[in-house]
Amino acid sequence: MPEVRVIGDDGEQLGILNTRDAIRMAREKGLDLVEVAATADPPVCRIIDFGKFQYENSKKQKEAKKKQVTITVKEVKFRPGTDDHDYNFKMKHARDWLTDGDKVKATIFFRGREITHRELGAELLQRLEKDLAEFGEVESRPRMEGNQMFFIFTPKKQKTSSGGGGGSGGGAKPAAPVLPIATETGGGGGGGGASSQ
Repeated sequence: MPEVRVIGDDGEQLGILNTRDAIRMAREKGLDLVEVAATADPPVCRIIDFGKFQYENSKKQKEAKKKQVTITVKEVKFRPGTDDHDYNFKMKHARDWLTDGDKVKATIFFRGREITHRELGAELLQRLEKDLAEFGEVESRPRMEGNQMFFIFTPKKQKTSSGGGGGSGGGAKPAAPVLPIATETGGGGGGGGASSQ
């Protein structure tokens, strides 16, 4: 690329320069010339400390990963004749999982002739729905699959706290991985950009 649009290390637009001149300018400041928008015409480059840029980028990616919510589906299993103690124990587990942001699959297993008493399974699931109403909502209504009936509960949407909004939009993230055109540590022969006096 014979010419590039250059942004200075202070964010100032330096205009369109010959690539060699841009590399020389970056090296004079002890910095690197890094392409940040390859698809632009001409490509956009920035004079920055590439090591610092990489470090800050990886920090941003780690922060973004932390904010990603991973939802897993956990299962509680019942029988049509599950007693109150067992029911309460499992219901509390389901409540805790929903509070943690996980989905819960509640399954009733029918053994042998129990399958003829599906209404007992449906009643138990309705009771569970009432007990978990504060923490989750039913994503899919009771379905029979073979000898089991199940509900899937999804966590209730939490009201987002107005605390974490400190992120000030930050600099625009480059769409593709960013590579330096020339770095200070590259010394002599980096990428054909070094001008021979």
